[in-house]
Amino acid sequence: MDGMGRGFYPEDSITRRVNRENVLLLGGGRALLMQLAHPKVAAGVDEHSDFRTRPIRRLRRTVLMTMAIVFGDRDTALAAARAVNQVHGNVRGRDYRARDPDLLLWVHATLVDSALATYETFVKPLAAGEREDFYQESKLLGELLGIPRERFPETLGDFSSYIEGMISGGPLHVGPAAAELAALVLRPRLRLVPGPAMIPFEVVTAGLLPASTGWRGEPRSGGCSGWWSSLCRGWSRSRLRCCGCGRSPAAT
Repeated sequence: MDGMGRGFYPEDSITRRVNRENVLLLGGGRALLMQLAHPKVAAGVDEHSDFRTRPIRRLRRTVLMTMAIVFGDRDTALAAARAVNQVHGNVRGRDYRARDPDLLLWVHATLVDSALATYETFVKPLAAGEREDFYQESKLLGELLGIPRERFPETLGDFSSYIEGMISGGPLHVGPAAAELAALVLRPRLRLVPGPAMIPFEVVTAGLLPASTGWRGEPRSGGCSGWWSSLCRGWSRSRLRCCGCGRSPAAT
């Protein structure tokens, strides 16, 4: 197989190992809420997408794009990145544009941070070196989606400081539009699925959220820890046993 036939991520990479886990889908709500906490991201989503009528579609597109880049060959990965970049090129408003490196970096950061939080909550903790490798490898995906290499925090420690800075003293603010969109994330209108059926998803999402992101109902402990962690893990594992799944098809 020639160079272009191989993927950007080796089979034994930490990126592939983490993204093989279906349970990462449980972190999708966390990532979306963190994204919507940025007023400019929320405005772009609200004004340039069908999020209000099809809120799950954004998450589905993100998952498919990530899988194509992580597990696909290079042609597939590049095609997926081009498709996203073309869509983003048309998204702009009074004080924002989707191709703004600062907004791209925040959206990317929510996905990376949520993947780590979800994997370590529901699968197993990663060694410090594995966490660092996962972050460093994530820069490739971010670059494909238009983030200049120099905009990334250099190390995982710097990345964590960036996340904390955005949450504690950055531009994040949950406005009315974001709150309305968040309700659709947690209780999407799905045919044949009653609203109360989504309560466990709400519980898991709240348990995974970092503290002080501005969303009501988040645990004050700053993540899925202690009794909240046990509740999250117990619910997730019981659901995975019931449906007979645990890993994505790519893992087989």
